Amino acid sequence: MPTKTRRSATQNRIKKNKPSDLQTVPSQTPKILTEEKSQVVNTSKTSPSSSTSDVTLQLLCTQNDLATHLELVSHAVPAKPTHPILGNVLLVACAKTQRVYLSVFNLSLAIQTSFEAKVNTPGETTIPAELLSEIVRKFSSGDLQLSNSISLNTEDNQDYHLSTTKPEQNPILTLVSASGRYQVRGLSSDEFPSIPEVNSCQNLAMAAEALKSGIKGALFATATDETKQILTGVHLKINSNTLELVATDGHRLAVVETSIQGFKKKKETENTEPLQFTLPAKSLLELERILSSRTSAESVQLSYNLTTGYVEFSWGVQRLITRCLEGEYPAYQDLLNHDFKHQVYLEKLPFVKALERLSVLADKKEKIINIDFSPENQQVSLSLLREFGNGREEMTAILNFSHSFSISFNIKYLLEGIKAIASSEISIHLIDSDHPAILKPFGNREQPHLLIDSQYLLMPVVKS
Repeated sequence: MPTKTRRSATQNRIKKNKPSDLQTVPSQTPKILTEEKSQVVNTSKTSPSSSTSDVTLQLLCTQNDLATHLELVSHAVPAKPTHPILGNVLLVACAKTQRVYLSVFNLSLAIQTSFEAKVNTPGETTIPAELLSEIVRKFSSGDLQLSNSISLNTEDNQDYHLSTTKPEQNPILTLVSASGRYQVRGLSSDEFPSIPEVNSCQNLAMAAEALKSGIKGALFATATDETKQILTGVHLKINSNTLELVATDGHRLAVVETSIQGFKKKKETENTEPLQFTLPAKSLLELERILSSRTSAESVQLSYNLTTGYVEFSWGVQRLITRCLEGEYPAYQDLLNHDFKHQVYLEKLPFVKALERLSVLADKKEKIINIDFSPENQQVSLSLLREFGNGREEMTAILNFSHSFSISFNIKYLLEGIKAIASSEISIHLIDSDHPAILKPFGNREQPHLLIDSQYLLMPVVKS
């Protein structure tokens, strides 16, 4: 369906420029994905200047629909917004599509969704997301009436304005349920920042389950130190048939490769070099959360714009847009190309349980676990020593080398890596005590229908 363009209070809010700070784009609303692509909401007939009533939005929806979709977008609200509008959700009611569209944008991450409603009067407003979500969540199930006006009314229906605000700049959203009536003051939708448009310079489609598993397999290895900003993200490398996700904090490296349905470019003459970019871990954590809550098997579309530096993930009526991290991601392939001539194979679950028991003795200062390999007995021994006590675990394994040796690791890093490997057994690939080890899946896969290959490289703790 063609999209109309007109300079009204609900013109498409998405801009092609990359916002470096808070931008206010007057008379625009965000691009929303629907089954018929974008729709433009026409509210010129309901604007205060053209109507004798101060009501600029009226709709009827269910409590469950509004609560569910507010919960989805609210995760993009920053803990401490640098501007009040960044803590608000943009609510747009469209009479043409009979849908309500919700958007939250914190300048780095945007989440958008929509749901069906009975829209009597189209319009838009922004309301504090957490407050609105909490109120709606506590309503009983049933229908909710929402209306937007420029005045705050008391029980006796007398106009009442907060002394510190101007009503024409701060509209009021009224919610009416079977048992109660609430009013919440918001901010003008004109203040809502523009959401960058991703013009599909690069596109690919992939199974949601494969993307979710790939994110989960790499996300835990990202750095938390903001001074190493590029390491706080996950690096994505897209080839013709595969998507590689990489994360490292300097002590460990997780590499997950999964298949995709096809990498499509607009121009056949474009360079065939892999497409690479790094996305914030926080954004991918939200993407994984949303995908985990979905029941649909619909694939996820990934679009990337080289000009704006934003990536978009879209499915159905929902989409997530995130800014890429700036900087060059560290070279990591050389670390994986060493001759790991020693291999150890052991069951994952007993290995995890043993490490969990030993981790009780560890703390932030003392967290080194020692692993002894005994080829003669085909056995692996785990030990952790502390001043107040110690622990030791032994388990059978398959070792393909003839001489005994030991290696030490940070027990937290080792345990997290093993848990992230989705298989019944683990293979450990080693060089010696002073070089990194690689952990790989072995045996039965937890999701055999997914083509996923993973490697987890862990640096040893070398004792002085």
